[in-house]
Order: sequence, then structure tokens, then C-alpha cells
Amino acid sequence: MADTKQGELRAAQQEEFMPIKNWDHIEFYVGNAKQAAHFYETTFGFVPIAYAGLETGVRDRASYVLEQGKIRLVLTSALTGDSPIARHTMEHGDGVKDIALQVPDATKAFQETVSRGARPAMEPTVSEDSFGRVVRSAIYTYGETIHSFIERDDYAGPFLPGYRAVMPTDAQRARQAGLAAIDHVVGNVELGKMNEWVEFYERTMGFTQIIHFTDEAISTEYSALMSKVMQGGHGKVKFPINEPATGRKKSQIQEYLDYYGTPGVQHIALITGDIIQTVTQLQAQGVEFLPGLTTYYEELTDRVGKIDEPIDELARLGILVDRDDDGYLLQIFTKNVQDRPTVFFEVIQRKGARGFGEGNFKALFEAIEREQELRGNL
Repeated sequence: MADTKQGELRAAQQEEFMPIKNWDHIEFYVGNAKQAAHFYETTFGFVPIAYAGLETGVRDRASYVLEQGKIRLVLTSALTGDSPIARHTMEHGDGVKDIALQVPDATKAFQETVSRGARPAMEPTVSEDSFGRVVRSAIYTYGETIHSFIERDDYAGPFLPGYRAVMPTDAQRARQAGLAAIDHVVGNVELGKMNEWVEFYERTMGFTQIIHFTDEAISTEYSALMSKVMQGGHGKVKFPINEPATGRKKSQIQEYLDYYGTPGVQHIALITGDIIQTVTQLQAQGVEFLPGLTTYYEELTDRVGKIDEPIDELARLGILVDRDDDGYLLQIFTKNVQDRPTVFFEVIQRKGARGFGEGNFKALFEAIEREQELRGNL
């Protein structure tokens, strides 16, 4: 873990030009935002907090803002066929368009990143309403994904100017499952491009690399990938970046790229303080998770040592466990949340561990490969 701590020190020194306060929101472009919002409300337990569309004076899109804990999702769909949003969903299916970050100064964030080579997506823009003012800007990252920089210290509204507040019902509140915050967001890029994007985050945003997984560490009999984890915001924001590696058959990263049609976000990891309770409720509400294997749990204590959770409960739910020098973590992955085999979610509980479940990679990838085989894509 010494490399991790040295990386955090370097990050603190480099981030002086590009401070990040935290995640702001994740915006998906989807084919039908109203139906997608219903899905995330009824299965994952997100509650609606804001809406923008024709009724609020927005003519080209409809956006539903959902929240749980400190996690904020925005689901946006086009209202006209010639919209760039419509083109995006036609080409890529439902997927993440914007990984938005909250910053103290959106104008400075834009100027600093663009001066270091980032491609501008939106010049600094001020929006105001009766709740105050918000400054936004944005840059492009891998594929068609952007990072918006959101400066909202002077704003007290439900989300952003142009959105109206929505009050969740008691039934919607009851479906909240204990999801508390975003842990990390994983991007998939083309073969040979991982280091290019590592350098991009280092140069433009002051991020540091904290972990490197080789294709030897992340492989099965059939496929492999490589990954590097970038960190900013004094450890609050983590971006693992994956690229496919050569294997006997098609890797999950290449399958993603084939169906998404461009690099993009593969999965979003959400933190919970009680993964057994959270996963039990999510399963009851209809969230589909990758199934585990019985043999994984027969060897669990030998591999990770003593843990607080009952192993029979973890086995029943399919929750994986890994340990590092600082403690252990528990994690589980959903199946894809749309028809294309692209985006999925991770639920994670950290009990001291600061890693990403390296000891579970083989079990996870074998589970993913079983799904690939069912799709005829392995």
C-alpha cells in the first residue's frame, strides 16, 4: 500500500491547479427517460427530486433527477429525432454521457484543463433562477463521454436552474436500499489506449495513478484485460481505466466496445454501509446480480481470514470478499441494466480495504464469461 499512499501525496501536490470537491452527478442518455426513471426508482430505490422538460420550458429533452444518499443520477432522453441525444442513444444504446464533478470554480477548472490539452465541450456558462446561480463548464474525455464541472456553492435549488422540484412519495422512499455514495466509475477504452488516458488525467486534471493491474493479474482461461486506477479530489474521485488484452476468446472489454460502439463507462460502483441488507432489498425489488459459485465460498475463510459477516448469507446472495493490507471489502455486480451488454453497477462495502477486489477478479470474470457465452459473444 506504500505506492497508494505516495500516490495520494503526489495527488495532493498536483491538484492545487485543479481542485475537485466531490462527485456531482452521473447523467445517462437513454431511449425513454420516463421509463428508465421508473426502473431505477422501483428496483434500485432511487427517489425522484427534480424534473426538466416541456413543462419547464425545455424543448429538446426530458430529464429526471434521482437521488439516494449522496448519489445523484440524471436520466435524459431526446424529444426530437434529430437531437444529438437521439443520435447518441441510437448508436450506443443507453449509457453514461456525463460524469459531472463538483468544483469550487468551474471557470478555472475549464481554463486549467483546456490549457493542458483537454478538448472543450462547454464554455463556462452561468445559469440563474430564484434559488441562486450555478456555473457550469465541460470537457471531453474517452469516447463521447464528458466531464462537467459544476460550481453550485451559491445555489439552493433541487438540482440546477431550469429544473422543478419533485416530491417523492412514501412508497418511493421506502424502496431506498442504503446506497450511500459513488465509490468509483470505470471506463473501457480501446486496445493500446489505456496509457494515453492515464496520461490525460495526469496532465489535464492532476490525477495520479494508484494501482496497475496487468493482464496476468486479470485473466481467465479465455480472456484478459489490463487496468490502471486514476485518483483525484484527494481520494474522493477514482477512475479505473480498462483496455482489452489478447486472449483465446473475446474479453468483456472488447464485447463492451463492440456493442457500445465507442469507449465509455462500463460500471459505476456504489457504496453501502451494510451490503447484506442492501443486496437483500435490491434483489427483492428486482435487481439482477451475477450469480456466484458454491466453490468460491468453500475456500473463502482460508483466502481472506476471519470476517464479520456470515458466509452462508454471502453465499446465498452471491457477495464476493477480498482483503488487502488495510482491511477487507465486500462487493457484488449487477447484470447489464439494458439490453446491450454494456453498463452495469457494483455494490461495495469497505471495511478498511482501499483496493478494488483483485482477489475476486478471476471469479468475477468467469461469471461474466458465463453471461457472454449465453449471449454467444465469448
